[in-house]
Amino acid sequence: MTPDPAKQARKRSIVSTLLYIEGTIVLALGAWLAVMGITHEDRELPPLMGVLGFTVLGGSGLIACGRAFAAEKNWGRAPVVLANLIVLGVVKYQFEGNFLIGAIPLLLLSVPILYLAITIIPNS
Repeated sequence: MTPDPAKQARKRSIVSTLLYIEGTIVLALGAWLAVMGITHEDRELPPLMGVLGFTVLGGSGLIACGRAFAAEKNWGRAPVVLANLIVLGVVKYQFEGNFLIGAIPLLLLSVPILYLAITIIPNS
C-alpha cells in the first residue's frame, strides 16, 4: 500500500507548523525565565545559564526539525518523537500537581505532533 502523496504533504505541513509553534514557545519560556531569573532577588547564575542554554538548544532544535519536515527530510523525525514523549511525561506530572493551565495546552500540542511525526511515511 503506497501512501497518498497529498495526504503526506498535508501531514508534513501541519507537523512543521506545529513544531515552529512549539519551538517558539520553548524559546519564549526561556526568555521569560531569563527575565525572571535576573530580576529575582535570589540569583543563582550557573543553574540559570544551564537552563537557558537548554531552552535555546531545545527551541532551536524543534524549529530545525520543523524545517526538516517542511523540506521532506527524515532526520528530524526521531528528535521530534523523543522530545514529545518527554513532554507527555511532563504533562503527567503537571496533571498530578493540578497545574492544568500548563498541562492541557502542552497535551493538545504534543499529541498531534507525536501522531503526525509517527504516521508520516519516509520517502526512502
